[in-house]
Formats: sequence, C-alpha cells, structure tokens
Amino acid sequence: MDLKKYKKGTVKIEVKALIPEKFINMLWHRGIKAENIQRTDISTVTMDILLSDYRKINEIAKRVDAKITVIGRKGIAFLLLRIKKKSTLVLGAILFLAVLFYLSMYIWGIEITTNKYVSPYEVRQQLKLLGISPGIKKTKLNVYELEKKLEDGNGEIMWIRARIEGSTLKIKVEEKINPPNIKENVDSNNVVAKMDGEVVRIYTTAGTPAVKPGEIVKKGQVLVHGYEGKEGFEYNVNPEGKVLANTFYEKVMELQVSGKISERTGNKDEAIYVELWGKKIYLKKPTKSFKDYDKIENRDKILNKTTYYEIISKEITESREKKIENAIDGLYKSVMLEVDKQCKFIKKIVNIEELGEGKIRIKAVFVIEQDISTKI
Repeated sequence: MDLKKYKKGTVKIEVKALIPEKFINMLWHRGIKAENIQRTDISTVTMDILLSDYRKINEIAKRVDAKITVIGRKGIAFLLLRIKKKSTLVLGAILFLAVLFYLSMYIWGIEITTNKYVSPYEVRQQLKLLGISPGIKKTKLNVYELEKKLEDGNGEIMWIRARIEGSTLKIKVEEKINPPNIKENVDSNNVVAKMDGEVVRIYTTAGTPAVKPGEIVKKGQVLVHGYEGKEGFEYNVNPEGKVLANTFYEKVMELQVSGKISERTGNKDEAIYVELWGKKIYLKKPTKSFKDYDKIENRDKILNKTTYYEIISKEITESREKKIENAIDGLYKSVMLEVDKQCKFIKKIVNIEELGEGKIRIKAVFVIEQDISTKI
C-alpha cells in the first residue's frame, strides 16, 4: 500500500517573528512551498504549507526565533485521524444494533389470557411439553401449528389464538362450557374432585381409586368409585378416602418500583350536607385546603358526607428487590387466607413483566397441597 498519499495534508499556520520576511526567505531557500501568504500585522503572517514540511519549518522557526501556531488543517491525513478517534463509538453503535437485531429474533415473553376453567399454568405446562419457552427462536415457531396442538391437547379449549407481537408470544384461550361439571356416568355414590389439581397421594378406606398420582383432574371428576372387587365381581360400598393434590392459585399485581408514588398523609377533612331539590345545603363545610387529595362520598337517603384525604407525591426510596419481595409475600398471605389451615404450601412460580415508567406486573402462581375430595 502506498502511504505517501497520506502525507499530502495541508496545514494553515500563523507565524509570529520580529522580521517575518526573513522567515519566508528561509522557506524559499530550503525549497519549502508556501501558499496563501497573508500579513495580519507587522510581526504576524499566515500561510498554507504541506504537512510533510511541518518538521522542517519548526527547525527554521527555532533559528529565527519565530513562534508557530497551527490554526487550520485539511486533507486525507486529518480525516483519517478523526475517523480513528470516532472508530470506537462507531463500532460500539454497530455492535449494539447487531445485538439488538439478534435478540429480536427470539421470543422473550409468553402472555396467556384465559377465562375460568383453564388456568394459564396448564397452558404453560403444555407449551413446555411442546418445547416452547422464553428464548425460542421465532423461525422455529409456527403459530398455526401451535394453535392446533394446544387445542388437540386440552379438551377444555374451544379455540385458541397465538400471535407473535414484538418479542412476546401472546396466547388467548376461549374455553368450552360443559355443564354439568360432573360426568354423566357418575352416580351418587362416588368421591369426586371439588376443584382442579394435580394428584399427589391417594388414601382410601373403602372404594376403588379412579385416578393415579401425577394425573391432572378437573372439578367434578371421579376420584374414588363406590365399588370394590375384581372386574366382573364388583360390589357396591360406601366410598371413603382423601385425595391430596397440588392446586394452583394465580395472583396478579401491578407495582410501582421506581419514580414517585402518591400516598396519604393522614390528614383529612369532611363535608356534611343534605341535598334538596338538586341543591346542597351544608351542615359542615371543609375547612382545610389540600393541594392533592382523595375524595370519597358516602350518600344516604337524607344525610350525605364527603371525606377528603390529603395525599402527597413521594419519591420511592425502597429497593426494587425489597418491594417485589414484600409484594409477593402479601400475595402469598392472601392465598393462605383463602385455603384451609391444613393445606400445605409447596412452591411459588413468579414471573415479572416490565410495563415502563417504573411499573412492573407480578404474576405469581402458588402451588398448594390440599385434599380436593368431596362425596356426592
């Protein structure tokens, strides 16, 4: 590669000397080419020289006691220097766009919308069996085939819609309505499931188990038949037993983890009035003036009351991890209030979705082991 062309840059210099003409004569004597020579004052001149001659000019300046200042530059040499300085920034931007493009080729979130009888957890389990989870490449996912496989794999699904939006796989499920919940061939002498669950253990003192550990059962499904004996020699009994199963409670909460939140200060004021023919007659007017407040109205047939609670905007100081931990703990406590004291907590499955502006959505599934059997 010929590197001589990179020395063809031009610099504009300012020369200050007692006798500038002497400096210019020495340039001509040394064969140094100078262009656009202009005098700015009695001791100062400006000129354009080749970059390759800059070192020689410095030697001449020392001999005549002149001061040289570079006031401009042009040419490919300086262009290459500027490109070199910015190369790291350019490479970083290219790398960022490449990583962003690469990540956009994958599914990073799965959002499932169901109604009443099919839980999102069941659909997620089906997706796992089909090898679909966050991190799967979009090109490996055919949403139309996925819809058919999910419909075929769950008899409770009437139709299903799966679409890819950005990096999220969104699934909407419409369920079948199958009244009654109990199977038609179920008689009045069976132990059935009072809710959906995954069977863990079966204890029977009378009757024949109709399910096995690990089996997913639906509400109303027979758990213990009201007969005993070998096939062809059955006899009716009064079934008794317990069926312990993992049941699933899903809780969803939106939470502000950064930025500002509004909270009550504890200050409040009240207005008490009666309303006659569309006009308010105040028995007590509010005396305080709050900049921001929550307003709650309690209306009665005669006496009405409006309560004003002062609120302030406050910066969130608690860490994101602590707020999430406290929120999940609150969801756990609310679930445990819904179930019997004999129930046993097994585990929790937590998914956190970013909503932007400091907000997140927490989806928590709590697995509770409990007796799901009831006798009909």
